[in-house]
Amino acid sequence: QVQLVESGGGLVQAGGSLRLSCAASGSIRSFNTMGWYRQAPGKQRDMVARITSGGSTDYAASVKGRFAITRDNAKNTVNLQMNSLKSEDTAVYYCYAFVSDFHGGRDYWGQGTQVIVSA
Repeated sequence: QVQLVESGGGLVQAGGSLRLSCAASGSIRSFNTMGWYRQAPGKQRDMVARITSGGSTDYAASVKGRFAITRDNAKNTVNLQMNSLKSEDTAVYYCYAFVSDFHGGRDYWGQGTQVIVSA
């Protein structure tokens, strides 16, 4: 009964900004890593940004300097601030969470939210 609920997607002009949010709920109290992946039509789903419970971040080279990922461990939420958007950022964006304990590692995914950047 773990659910990741995303919000904030939509249509924006090139050069504009969007802020994506993801809220996790259910039986898991906290996640080791949370992040965002994206998938354009006909392309592979790739990591955009991720952040550990300790605050360490990792970004895809194509978004570094334009996107910023943050999280609130107490609320189990993760956000992605996207600035200076380009047409190549158009994709379905998926929230991701990972938890590891003595049972093993488990991945969780959101339903995806569409981001369209117009020329």
